[in-house]
Amino acid sequence: MLALTGLLAASSSSSSGSSITFLLPLLLIGGLYFLMIRPQQRRTQQQRQLAANLDPGDEIVTHGGMYGTVTEIDDDEGTILLEVAPNVEIRMLKQSVARRLVLDDGPEGDDGQSPALGDGAAPSADKEAGDQR
Repeated sequence: MLALTGLLAASSSSSSGSSITFLLPLLLIGGLYFLMIRPQQRRTQQQRQLAANLDPGDEIVTHGGMYGTVTEIDDDEGTILLEVAPNVEIRMLKQSVARRLVLDDGPEGDDGQSPALGDGAAPSADKEAGDQR
């Protein structure tokens, strides 16, 4: 009787062990999808939208860290003409745009200072006075 009970216990534990062994890789693949693949697809889609919604006059930052103003867009070649300094323009791929700078008059931060450019802040009065010289 004890031998029969031991055999039943051994067979039930091996069947639950094999189901866990089978489910573990599936759970790992599902976890990797939600932690790695899906967020990357979302970032790629946002990058495509940003490149598609560029307009002349937009101030942008490239992935290389270069600031400039879009002066011309060539959708056929997928390039933009970027003015990085007065009378200095360079041609770049639209996909090299990292983000668009938003320059509007917003509320000041909690510490009394205005937020950094790109966070919706307007240039300071000192910066505007320096640009007029």
